[in-house]
Amino acid sequence: VLCPRAVATSHNEPCLASCATSRVIIYPPPVVVTFPGPIISTCPQEAVVGSS
Repeated sequence: VLCPRAVATSHNEPCLASCATSRVIIYPPPVVVTFPGPIISTCPQEAVVGSS
């Protein structure tokens, strides 16, 4: 299940994504961070955001 909000992925430019309860996976290196509430994440590389 993906976030109800649009997910932005970028290879070179920073990406912004927000979700109620979400898990952010950033490559590389593989990092999984779970947030208990609304979050805003910025990443220089590809990021996948989905609700947990």
